Amino acid sequence: MRDQEVHAALDRHWAASDANDFETEHDIYLEDAVLEYPQSGERIRGRRNIQITRTNQPSKKRFAVRRVIGSGDLWITEYILTYDGKPSYTVSIMEFSGDKVARETQYFADPFEASTWRAQWVERMGA
Repeated sequence: MRDQEVHAALDRHWAASDANDFETEHDIYLEDAVLEYPQSGERIRGRRNIQITRTNQPSKKRFAVRRVIGSGDLWITEYILTYDGKPSYTVSIMEFSGDKVARETQYFADPFEASTWRAQWVERMGA
């Protein structure tokens, strides 16, 4: 039953993220949660600081969840985060302690053009 509850909490989190509902978006974090962005070398400590940095982010953003997988204390969300119309393929790794996130790591990747040399062996994916 707990996995279903965590999955539902993640669904609420990502829906709130897309709606810019910053209070609901950050309900999922422990007060002393840690968020890391390895690509920029940043670590944000504390739910309040995480929320402040997201609230003050000046770009218009949208979230499109592709899939959520996990069980127990480890959950991964693949989604497309679009900043001002530019998509970034994103992976969020969330580590839970009880029913709240203790640690999250997010990785971002820009889209790139498919190589024509391998076209005969691949199929095109939609976003």
